[in-house]
Amino acid sequence: MSRTRELPLLFCFTVFTLVPPCHHPITFAAAAPIGGGWQLLQKSIGISAMHMQLLYDDRVVIFDRTDFGKSNLSFPPGQCPNVTTIPSDCTAHSAEYNVATNTYRPLVVHTDTWCSSGALAPDGRLIQTGGFADGERVVRIFKPCDTCDWQETGPVLLAPRWYATNHFLPDGRMIIIGGRGQFNYEYYPKSTLFDFPFLAQTSDPNAENNLYPFVFLHIDGHLFVFANNRAILYDYTKRVVVQTYPTIPGGDPRCYPSTGSAVLLPLNLNVAGPIAVEVLVCGGAPSGSFRKATRGKFVGALNTCARIKITDSNPQWSMETMPLARVMGDMLLLPNGNVIIIKGAAKGVAGWELGRDPVLNPVIYKPHNRTRSRFEVENPSTIPRMYHSTAILLRDGRILVGGSNPHDKYMFSGVLYPTELSLEAYLPSYLDSSVSRIRPIITSPASQSKIAYGKSITIGFTIVGRTKLSTIKVTMIAPPFNTHSFSQSQRLLVLKRANTLKRISKSEYELQVTTPSSLNLAPPGYYLLFVVHQDVPSEGIWVQIG
Repeated sequence: MSRTRELPLLFCFTVFTLVPPCHHPITFAAAAPIGGGWQLLQKSIGISAMHMQLLYDDRVVIFDRTDFGKSNLSFPPGQCPNVTTIPSDCTAHSAEYNVATNTYRPLVVHTDTWCSSGALAPDGRLIQTGGFADGERVVRIFKPCDTCDWQETGPVLLAPRWYATNHFLPDGRMIIIGGRGQFNYEYYPKSTLFDFPFLAQTSDPNAENNLYPFVFLHIDGHLFVFANNRAILYDYTKRVVVQTYPTIPGGDPRCYPSTGSAVLLPLNLNVAGPIAVEVLVCGGAPSGSFRKATRGKFVGALNTCARIKITDSNPQWSMETMPLARVMGDMLLLPNGNVIIIKGAAKGVAGWELGRDPVLNPVIYKPHNRTRSRFEVENPSTIPRMYHSTAILLRDGRILVGGSNPHDKYMFSGVLYPTELSLEAYLPSYLDSSVSRIRPIITSPASQSKIAYGKSITIGFTIVGRTKLSTIKVTMIAPPFNTHSFSQSQRLLVLKRANTLKRISKSEYELQVTTPSSLNLAPPGYYLLFVVHQDVPSEGIWVQIG
């Protein structure tokens, strides 16, 4: 099976209160006070955002599942696609959201994408894999362009991939790990199926608690793989476990359906000594919560985070207490190196009708602060974002939030948490107008520039207000694929400053930085590059490394 479809550009949807175009410097007058602010972008895009991916053209590919019936996003008259899952369904289950214009258009997906996975290829295409039923072995590709649509090929995968995790590798391949009943992994492009006993070892009877495992590329080229309540370092080239880490204190599960979240903390290349590599895992549900939730008893979520420095000679987890307990939250890296923990529930687990008490307040985690002073509670949303909701970072520094459908179909009344079709944005306090004078604006290089490994590049920028030159840094973020509370292939690097800052005029500056020296530090592909001053980031620019 191989299908490609294009739709006319004029069939799109908009509202008349537009967000500022993302290719211009933005200011949000009084929109992001201390504690941040919220902005409703679209009351409805017609589908619930179960999966999201930001592309290098500042558009976001969004999709749900296809097997539940009709969505609220119809195709133009006479353009009903031949969808295989439900032949009578002439509605879209995927959409492309244009950040600059606050508009969206329907996309055609033929096979079931329910609880699937994905990652960006080095050339910027979204490679999206698996799902349910007719989609479980399918590979879908989305190439950024004005009229592009999904291209689907399958069956291609060697095993069904439902609740799997993907990660792009330094050699340009993508590894696809696990999925329901799949204690193995494979690569795209297609290769051999490899056993992965660690997934069998971490599967709890009648609960699993190891789906959508947390996977990060270590700077030594191995993979850090976390499932349930413990982790290993895996050499996928030799197919051996290099290191086994301790179980998280308390032993409670952190992966689906006891869904917590995790990030690889920023990799600081601007250090004289070895680069520290740390992983942070937050939230989840106590052992036994899944079975109890299926019987109508909703246990309070975990309020702890576990942090481990995997470059230590004897790595150990250190525990921290969050101000708010959370299950089904998302953890995203912000351009300034902080982490935002957003959305989710205070009780229950992931699954249909299994969560209770929405957590409306985001929390900022500041990894470089002293212990016990790292968490900061932010201003709340008014929209519950429960199971099957998503969040991603945009180039302008906002967090796009969508989805929430804890039902087996779209339900808008008579339920605790109705299906949510809206898109909103969280504006961190670094977007407040009070800090606009110290916000950098990048003047060079141009967005979409190509950069090489281990090279010195000059970053030009302006700051109109008073500067603290020692606080300036340059960061690069790999835009992740987000679903089920985990951002796959997420990565942030702080670039090494190659010399002192050069002042060109009263408000113009130049700074030389050195790009990452190896593919293990930064796998090839598109990244968002930011200049950060006093913890306030510029709007990002796109760069392609490799």
